[in-house]
Amino acid sequence: MVRKETAMRLPPQHQGLEVKIPSFFRCPISLDVMRSPVSLCTGVTYDRASIQRWLDSGNTTCPATMLPLPSTDLVPNLTLRSLISHWAASAATCSPTSASAAAADSSVRNSSPASLVRQVAAAGTDPSPALRALAAYLSDDDVDDFEKNAIVGAGRAAETVASVMRRKGEEEARVEAVEAATRVLAAIVASDGIDDANKKRVAAGLAADASASAASLARVMRGGSGMEARVDAARLAEFLLANAADEGKAAAAVAESSELVAELIRLIGPVDEKGTLDGKAVDAGLSCLAAICGGTTARRRSARAEMVRLGAVPAAVRALRATADHGASAKALRVLESAAGCAEGRATLCEGAEEAIPAVVGKMMKSGRDGAEAAVAVLWAICHRYRDRRAADAAAAAEGGLTRLLLLVQSGCSPAARQMALELLKIYRVNAKSCLAGYDSKTTHVMPF
Repeated sequence: MVRKETAMRLPPQHQGLEVKIPSFFRCPISLDVMRSPVSLCTGVTYDRASIQRWLDSGNTTCPATMLPLPSTDLVPNLTLRSLISHWAASAATCSPTSASAAAADSSVRNSSPASLVRQVAAAGTDPSPALRALAAYLSDDDVDDFEKNAIVGAGRAAETVASVMRRKGEEEARVEAVEAATRVLAAIVASDGIDDANKKRVAAGLAADASASAASLARVMRGGSGMEARVDAARLAEFLLANAADEGKAAAAVAESSELVAELIRLIGPVDEKGTLDGKAVDAGLSCLAAICGGTTARRRSARAEMVRLGAVPAAVRALRATADHGASAKALRVLESAAGCAEGRATLCEGAEEAIPAVVGKMMKSGRDGAEAAVAVLWAICHRYRDRRAADAAAAAEGGLTRLLLLVQSGCSPAARQMALELLKIYRVNAKSCLAGYDSKTTHVMPF
């Protein structure tokens, strides 16, 4: 059977260039060149996105043959995909000299994933174009998970891209390359289809020089092109903290990076003059800060004082008051719990008790069990253990404080949290009007103290 070829005019940047496209490279549904060819049980190959839409619409027949489908399994046509990839690469070399820059960019886009990894590893070249193409490949839902795992694992994409974080170069070019590398690594970490073992390759690559990696992530958060890049950098820093094989050394390098901590605190701050907070940014920043201060090693405990000095407490309080997300509230409370564990943090909390304490009390029962126990720990540390009068007065005056503590005592909290809540109840004084907000009756209440 002889297959016909059809001609296709390229975009304006390739004026004068005409490419012959074999007809079997086109999807029978969209008539475009297939990006992820897959075959049905009838033997007909389609682009994955097109045939998936056909099946999702409730169709049970093959679009080309109209035969009923006993199975809707989609089998990747790897041979055809390889042919298309080679054809695209060869077509890109046919561009005229006047369009050399556009052709070079097209060549990068049409390169195979393995070729992109080699371009990233090449010394003396700008890896940014190859990194952006690799990020697009790993973020493409039409690419099979098997292929993604192959390039990340056997293809050593994770280690190669992580090495970009340690390279030296001019500041402007370095920020662009590091941001592109961050996007690739974030795509690997965020993908549900990539195996955990391959994701840990990202942590291992970053941990090879954790100090340099932390500095590069901070550079992206400070000078990145947008909020998405800053959030990706924060997620990667948290991933490194949680997954580095040498947890103590790598985690300490991240925790002791004042530059990174400062950018994380800035990330959970307002994004405009009106004081608006970005939900994703707040969640990512708080999550990473909570991971930094959640360690038990001496070096990470010492990082808490530096975090307080850089302004983590007022930033966490501001986020706690502004966010309605239970997860973000719990993370903010964990940051404050950690701050209350050092003298500098307690001093800062007490100085701002009029704002901090009502915020903590207000989110006590709105942040899940972890958030509630963190809130009790904060109040207990500064109001009971260290008996700061300003904090105790603010807690006693906080609306609904007594009710929330009583509810916590009766809930399934841990024995330690329950004991702290019982001790905190002693700072409240029952008066004739009753302290139970919203409960008005002439019943005599016996208080647990």
